[in-house]
Amino acid sequence: MTFGEQPAYLRVASDLREKIVNGALPPHTRLPSQARIREEYGVSDTVALEARKVLMAEGLVEGRSGSGTYVRERPVPRMIARSGYRPDKGASPFRQEQTAEGARGTWESRSEQEGANPEIAERLGIEPGDRVMRTHYVFREAGEPIMLSTSWEPLAVTGRTPVMLPEEGPLGGCGVVDRMAAIDVVVDNVAEEVGARPGLAEELLALGGVPGHVVIVIGRTYYASGRAVETADVVVPADRYRVAYHLPVR
Repeated sequence: MTFGEQPAYLRVASDLREKIVNGALPPHTRLPSQARIREEYGVSDTVALEARKVLMAEGLVEGRSGSGTYVRERPVPRMIARSGYRPDKGASPFRQEQTAEGARGTWESRSEQEGANPEIAERLGIEPGDRVMRTHYVFREAGEPIMLSTSWEPLAVTGRTPVMLPEEGPLGGCGVVDRMAAIDVVVDNVAEEVGARPGLAEELLALGGVPGHVVIVIGRTYYASGRAVETADVVVPADRYRVAYHLPVR
């Protein structure tokens, strides 16, 4: 096999990837062994091993203890639609996070107070160590975990009010916009930053992924007259979902 200038392990991985994509190596097929790769491509054991690591990191193959490495079944990505911060009045956190028409789901949450770390303090425009309410969410659709979210709200805004706990009290579960309005804080802007990174072990465990899988991370912050009143990180498995934005033209 003739190779170009690309490193050998990437060229081997590219050829195997193409075979997976075009169906020559269908799902649940065992990947050629390290010895077979070495012989077929004329490379060293190290190169063969690194090529297999690339495919595993990309989520195309998975190791099975005592059995070998197999091609993973590739899920058909589903859409998570986002359409801004003005959902129907009384919308639940699920409806705010996944605003696709007809979306129905459940969520679990846990809230606790903590001191803001430097990153969260910067996002909220407060001092490191200032008290915030942190809430973890796991969102499910038809029982399947589809999304994680962690939000932080400065207790200087919500402390000692009926909405201090996002999921408890008279407006528990109503979402940031309506909860803030109940304490005369008018949310008038929202900013979102979208990125991707390898999922953390605890995230992939909660979402049903495997080590090396990539997640989409949406960093969202709500503002009221320029003051940040809530910030959150929304985590979505990149191999199973796409995030689509539908924003009104002003």
